[in-house]
Amino acid sequence: MSLIFPALLLSGCRQDMHVQPKYEPEDPSTFFADGRSERPPVEGTVARGQLRADELLYTGRVNGVVANLFPFAIAAADLSRGRERYNIYCSPCHDYTGSGNGMIVQRGFPPPPSFHIERLRQAPAGHFFEVMTNGLGLMYSYASRVSPEDRWRIAAYIRALQLSQHGSNVDAPESQSRALAGEQQ
Repeated sequence: MSLIFPALLLSGCRQDMHVQPKYEPEDPSTFFADGRSERPPVEGTVARGQLRADELLYTGRVNGVVANLFPFAIAAADLSRGRERYNIYCSPCHDYTGSGNGMIVQRGFPPPPSFHIERLRQAPAGHFFEVMTNGLGLMYSYASRVSPEDRWRIAAYIRALQLSQHGSNVDAPESQSRALAGEQQ
């Protein structure tokens, strides 16, 4: 009995952090002159992992001009990932070949331009990155859905699609080029 009374007494003296005075988000405050309890970020601060120092990687531009180069070397694995992401995000409108006749278009949505028209075949790679990032016309931004690296991989895959429709024997590796030349004769 003598142990129960001190245990009950001590359990009532709880002073954990959840009992402390504190401000909830958006609570007013008389402490600061502007009346807000939360403080705005210090000018020039960048959240951890949010420093976007590589202009090409994050904007598709170099010195403010749309770039026709990729921020990293594109390997077969990058093209494979670009194809996967393209099929998920782009093919509903642009279809699997990039001609602009995807399932959404077949159901009445206005068609996007084909990637195989001359204007888009001549467009720099950064153009495709910018369109995916910012949207254009009826296409909305995919910046929140697709990482910058994957947007570049999709742009590389679009280049591969364009080459698949407008390539020639000289674009093929020499061993395959000879085989193609033999088939044509």
